[in-house]
Amino acid sequence: MKYNNNIKNLLCGSLLLLAGSASFTSCTDWLDKDPESIVGEDEAFKNYRNFQGYIEEIYSLIPNKETVNYCTGWNMGDDAVHNPEGYAHIDHQVDLGNYRDIWDERTPKQCWINGDRSSLWKNSWYCIRKCNMGIENIKSLIGTDEERDLLLGQMYFFRAWWHFELMCYFGGLPYIDKAFDADIPQLPRLSFQECADRCAADFEKAADLLPLDPQGWDATIAGMQTSSKNDLRINKFMALCYLGKCYLYAGSPLMKEFEKTKDGGVAQLLGASSNGKTYDYDVEYCKKAAEVLGKALDMVKKGQVSYKLAEYRYSNIYDHVGDDNAESCYSEIFYTYKKDWKQPGSTEAIFRGLSPDGNTSNWNCTKIFGPKIAGLVAHDNIIHHPTANLVDQYGMANGQPIYLIKNGEYVLNPASGWDPEHPFKNRDPRFYHDIVFDGFHYVLNTDALSAEQKKHEYCSLYTGGAMRAVDNGSSTGYFIQKLVPHQCNEGDKWYDAWGGGGPLHTYLPYMRLADVYLMYAEAMAAIALANNNVTDFKSNKDYCSSFTAVDAVNALRDRVNSDDYPMEHIPAQFLTSPQEFMDAVRRERAVELSFEGFRWCDLQRWLLLTEPPYTVKYSHEFERLESADWFKSHDPKDAQVANFHKEELISRRLESKHYWFPLPDKDTYLYEGYNQNPGW
Repeated sequence: MKYNNNIKNLLCGSLLLLAGSASFTSCTDWLDKDPESIVGEDEAFKNYRNFQGYIEEIYSLIPNKETVNYCTGWNMGDDAVHNPEGYAHIDHQVDLGNYRDIWDERTPKQCWINGDRSSLWKNSWYCIRKCNMGIENIKSLIGTDEERDLLLGQMYFFRAWWHFELMCYFGGLPYIDKAFDADIPQLPRLSFQECADRCAADFEKAADLLPLDPQGWDATIAGMQTSSKNDLRINKFMALCYLGKCYLYAGSPLMKEFEKTKDGGVAQLLGASSNGKTYDYDVEYCKKAAEVLGKALDMVKKGQVSYKLAEYRYSNIYDHVGDDNAESCYSEIFYTYKKDWKQPGSTEAIFRGLSPDGNTSNWNCTKIFGPKIAGLVAHDNIIHHPTANLVDQYGMANGQPIYLIKNGEYVLNPASGWDPEHPFKNRDPRFYHDIVFDGFHYVLNTDALSAEQKKHEYCSLYTGGAMRAVDNGSSTGYFIQKLVPHQCNEGDKWYDAWGGGGPLHTYLPYMRLADVYLMYAEAMAAIALANNNVTDFKSNKDYCSSFTAVDAVNALRDRVNSDDYPMEHIPAQFLTSPQEFMDAVRRERAVELSFEGFRWCDLQRWLLLTEPPYTVKYSHEFERLESADWFKSHDPKDAQVANFHKEELISRRLESKHYWFPLPDKDTYLYEGYNQNPGW
């Protein structure tokens, strides 16, 4: 869907209104409608059915990060790299400091923030206007109080959500709460915290007006029309979780630092270094975050909502084969297979956009994570693979991290028991689910392979191995299979729905329950840091939750713990000080939320984007000691290697201005006071 990129054109002027049914329709469907179905305000807002149809378009414009462009562009932190053929894409350009490339009109450099089809920047201003028009026209509704509340609740949520998503990348902006018909008034840019307060007010309104969860929607008279199909509709629990996230982000070190140094309505971060302020949170915002997120987690614990952690029970963890007795599956948070295009999310996804799919995600998303050697994975030569930095974040089964960060360097943690001669043994179970490593059985069905392809049935990811070629293999020694299973290859053909493989549907949720656990733990750790008191994260005093912060992190570890793949709680040594515990929470976020698009925002708001060792991406190099045949009868995690070490791949060229993306220059010329971000 093409919209003018200029904020003025997106916020002002006439707007066509859609009167549609109460069921979800895609943006493409809307564009294909007969002109007679496009109606004016008098029809769009007159009754619940028409009004809800008007709101449906907003759902359809939530960007799908995986399909907004033909390559990945959401992992912009230190967690992943492209091979050289993908260097034009935004994640590599971020490594080079070329943030302005998000506004480059050449498709390869665009991403979900400013993609060519459906993107955050263009859709945000358009949808914010739709929300404001709807709120202002609610008086035209001929309907019940329940219908009015449902409509208003969705629009208040969306007005806040679109603003908040923009703020995460661009900083504080004007908070638009009116539908302008001509010129935009000269609204000054707010600071992040000022803007967050406005978002919070709307999230609270939404929470007060909406049903608790999808089942609550089903119980409303209006929601009964789409009973059992309300999973994606905005509800009270979603609004509470985003309210907590909004407060936590507002209280994060970057946002606190910008608030202290703001000048003329636009914050100025001084200096190229964070100067050790990564633990300096705004405690008042964190207290608000802890209270809201704790309340949400209590709802989960008491079974008051339908959301719960997906189960991590596998009969074969490498191939993502779930246990027959598992009620829900962790892998299905990210993809479903042979489920008639069922949208991923399992029991855990809280907020998602529409994704009807029909093989859309298989056009390229399923083909960018594996080896392209001998055409083993189809399509072009672009591969997105994990950095060794991220792999090192996956600790050990005993709960210990492999490395600690001291004075800007990785220091081996002797308590971990990690053995460089057996580097893949006794690791956090999530490592075996998420990461493809040397000796991994990559192709399960070799019958469909050519003779050349059959040579690569098992991964050769040691230094000098066939899959370590920079152009069509992995420069780091690993591949990703968390979001897309390794069976998406030319032998197993999981992506080939029309060739007998079965419908594979991938989708990346914007928020899932594990994130809520971790945000709560971080908020409590931040309070403890401010008070220098360990009891703040070991107890739940004064916060509306029966969870402690330690409980919240350990809940995620309990989820992955099993007899075959054990995982212990946070070791006692990291519970002795607020700073040690905060480091443990941050490591847990890196692992649990890996490759889901949160890493850049986390490093940014923690004031760590410009700080070593997060500025260097590296590989793992080692010699294979086992024969190729050894892997056919042994578990690859038990393999012995020699000379295991790191080598630098990329040194990120980031400075203080890179904590925010630049605004489009043409928008900053609209009026005095709508200023460009510092340094741009």
